[in-house]
Amino acid sequence: MNTFKKTEELRAELLKHRLKNKKIGLVPTMGALHQGHISLVEKAKEKSDVVAVSIFVNPTQFNNSEDLEKYPRNLERDLSLLHEAGCDIVFAPEVAEMYSSKHDLKINFGALENSLEGKFRPGHFSGVGQIVSKLFNIFQPNSAFFGQKDLQQFFVIKKLIDQLSFPIELHMVPTKRESNGLAMSSRNERLTEEEKIQAGLIYKTLKESADDILNGTSINHITEQVHELFKKNERLTLEYFEVVETEKFTGISTISDPKKTALCIAAEIGKVRLIDNLLLNY
Repeated sequence: MNTFKKTEELRAELLKHRLKNKKIGLVPTMGALHQGHISLVEKAKEKSDVVAVSIFVNPTQFNNSEDLEKYPRNLERDLSLLHEAGCDIVFAPEVAEMYSSKHDLKINFGALENSLEGKFRPGHFSGVGQIVSKLFNIFQPNSAFFGQKDLQQFFVIKKLIDQLSFPIELHMVPTKRESNGLAMSSRNERLTEEEKIQAGLIYKTLKESADDILNGTSINHITEQVHELFKKNERLTLEYFEVVETEKFTGISTISDPKKTALCIAAEIGKVRLIDNLLLNY
C-alpha cells in the first residue's frame, strides 16, 4: 500500500496504473475509519483493479467550528485498517495541499441545498461539492463509492457527476450497523456505551415507521408519532424526521414511487449529532 500527501506524487502513481488500463476505484473519507468504510473498500475491490482511499477532514463542509475541531482523527490506525483491507493507494493531504490559496468557490445544489441536512447545516453541501470535485479531478477514477448512511450527500454527488459530466460510475453501498441497528459513524467514537445503546432508537424508529407506511398508515400520522416518541425520551433530541422523495429530499405526505422514497432522521445525544435513513423499498 502506497501513501501520498502531495497531489503531484499521487498523480504520477495513478498515471502508471492508467497506462496499464487498470480501473481505479475511489473511496473518499474523512478518516476515523470503521467497518462501514471498510465495506466501501471491499465493494471497490470487487469493481476495480486499483483501490484508492482519500483521508481528509474537509473544513469547508463544517458550518460548526467546534464540530470540526472535535472530529476524531487517527491516521495511524486508519492506515493499519486500510492495509489489512487490501487498499492499494492512500491520499492523506494537509489542508494547505487541498486549499493552497483563497478559496471562495460556492456550489448551489438547488432544492437539495435547502432541505434536511442542507437546511440544518448551511453551506455543508457546497463544501462537499468542492472537495469531491477536487478529488475527482485529482484521481480521475473510473468509479467512486459512497455509503448510504449519508443518503442526501450521495444524491448531491450524483447531481455533481451528472451536471458536470464526470466520467465516473457512482456506487452506493448499504449502511453498516451495530448490533442494535445504530448506523456506524466516525461520530460514534464520541458516544459512551450507554449513549450508543440509547441511540439504537433511531434505527428502530425508521424500521417501524417504514413498516407502518407499507401497511397503509398515513405519513402525517407517523410523523406525529415519531415527534411524540422523542419528546418523551430524555436523552435523544430529534432534529428532523421526514419522508422524502430522493431527487429533491423535500418532505412528502403521499407516496408516488416507493423506489424513490426514503425516511430520513437526525437526532442529537450527548452533544453528538447522528443521522440515518431507510429506503422504503428496503
